[in-house]
Amino acid sequence: MRGWDKQWPSRILGALPKRSWLKRLRRLALEVLAPLWRHVASKSPATQSRWQWTWVWDDAVFHTYGEQLGWVGRWWSGQHKRVLSGIDGLLLLVVIGDGRLVVPVDFAMRRPDPVGPGAPCRDKLRWARVMLDERMAALRRHGLELPAPIMVADSWFSDSKLMQHVGDTHQGTLLVEGKQSYIFTLANGHKVKGHDLIEGKMWRWRQSPWEPGVYYVRLRATSPTYGQVIIVIVDEPGQDRFSLLCLETTLSAPQLIRRWRRRTWMEFVFRTLKHLLGTEACQVHSEDAYDGHLVLRLMGSFVLFYTSRVICKGCLTMEAIILSLKHYWRLVDLEALGLQALS
Repeated sequence: MRGWDKQWPSRILGALPKRSWLKRLRRLALEVLAPLWRHVASKSPATQSRWQWTWVWDDAVFHTYGEQLGWVGRWWSGQHKRVLSGIDGLLLLVVIGDGRLVVPVDFAMRRPDPVGPGAPCRDKLRWARVMLDERMAALRRHGLELPAPIMVADSWFSDSKLMQHVGDTHQGTLLVEGKQSYIFTLANGHKVKGHDLIEGKMWRWRQSPWEPGVYYVRLRATSPTYGQVIIVIVDEPGQDRFSLLCLETTLSAPQLIRRWRRRTWMEFVFRTLKHLLGTEACQVHSEDAYDGHLVLRLMGSFVLFYTSRVICKGCLTMEAIILSLKHYWRLVDLEALGLQALS
């Protein structure tokens, strides 16, 4: 576009320091979540059950240009199944109900460990613990008496100390996907590996009351790493069997499966927004500007999906809204909008 200063967006994004961008993201989350909770807290148990909060951790590796950024390192990407050069970001969200609202509440980017002598940088598990503790404390300072949090995350977060921390500090439950290499001792004394649980044919399957065609097995077991655990094996049409793992809990298997389903809403939103704003091609040349770009992306995700939800309420399901956004964005003339300057 003629007359367009391509450095202008980078200068705007870099005008605020990293802490200021993160403060704006956290403030937005508080301004959204606090009124919602106060509104729902006075409603009937049936209404409250439709507005439950599920906390979700997830990380992603962003391709980026500009090796001068101190965040760029070599990270394992679960999506690409290989090690990539890029920036590793950790995200904490709250999914309200069955995808009614997806609210980003905190974000952090990990630095690679320094070369040579020196203490290592904060790893993903310590970042996750700090982010949860700080956001829960901030909500309590706003006068919210929240129930014990239910956390869901992929198997990368299946750390015994992190799971114990969620239980001891917040009286909550961290639900993760099981690994086939785990070893358990069942209640009858038999030792099995995660692979044997998935492939086992001796289970007594029960049908989920909320999902037709979905069957599950709920087992109590002991792990040399985790202690007393609950294992839920899930079998559904057209999908590979998988298992879920958490420390001892009173939650039923259908409740745990329903909470796990809410993690997929985060993936829909995160991947769709990644496509919309072209984060992979961001070429800003300072850490503050890149922080600003990612935080604006997260704030934009909330505004985009919330507005779409309000406009299409009663007309389209959330899945249809997401598919429509992905489809129609391909027809937008990015050059006419000047959005190429952000890439």
